[in-house]
Amino acid sequence: MSISRLITCQSIIQLSLNHTYAAPALMDAHHMHRIVMGGFKGWVPDGADAARAQVGVLSTWSANLATQTLLIIVQSRVRPDWTAIPRGALCAPVDIRTVDETIRAGDRFTFRTVVSPTKTRADLKQKGKPVIKRLPHALPAHVRTWFEDRLQPAGTPATAPNGIPRIGADAEQTTLAIRMLPPVSTDHHKGLKITRAEIRGTLTVTDPATFTKTITTGLGRARAYSCGLILTRPTQERSEVQAGTPQLDASASNRT
Repeated sequence: MSISRLITCQSIIQLSLNHTYAAPALMDAHHMHRIVMGGFKGWVPDGADAARAQVGVLSTWSANLATQTLLIIVQSRVRPDWTAIPRGALCAPVDIRTVDETIRAGDRFTFRTVVSPTKTRADLKQKGKPVIKRLPHALPAHVRTWFEDRLQPAGTPATAPNGIPRIGADAEQTTLAIRMLPPVSTDHHKGLKITRAEIRGTLTVTDPATFTKTITTGLGRARAYSCGLILTRPTQERSEVQAGTPQLDASASNRT
């Protein structure tokens, strides 16, 4: 299909890191997860499997230590309720936006995403079977290769020959910028440490249905811990028709 429709909801939350509600989030990834999921109580039964995936929750965050503010962007299939956030923790009212957008082949976007890229390795055998270990990519060059393996040039299928799912878009590889971010961890899951990398660049949609799926479901692993959300901004030629998309920077009224 050369056209697809993206329907989602985006919340922009600005919190004070001086407040006890937000302060632990920088030290404990599970606390950040609880803040994000706190807007979706009642949508699925308590204890349900894959509750985050059922309501389509993806998130990303950034901290400004100079101003002691925490910006969280949350994407979801349903409209959240953020009234449980203490008023004193908010730097500004939560901004909730509905996104209803047509995606076409050839559409171009600048983008930013925080991902947790990994590779698998077969280790020593146990009981005659190799042990498969999942290892993080820790170097920008390896993250770049990981991302480029998921690009989808025009005319290629949504799944690569090696089984890797593609994102429905190709990138101008000269525009790609990779930056390693501090890892996050949590005592809630002993030994959990999430390696993170930021990727920025420009994408051209080649498969609208696959691209819409990627935007909706996220990219890579650790999606419960604020990885995988792709934030985009239409390039200049699309700016007049993209006012509703979920976007790149909250201050600029941007996209996914």
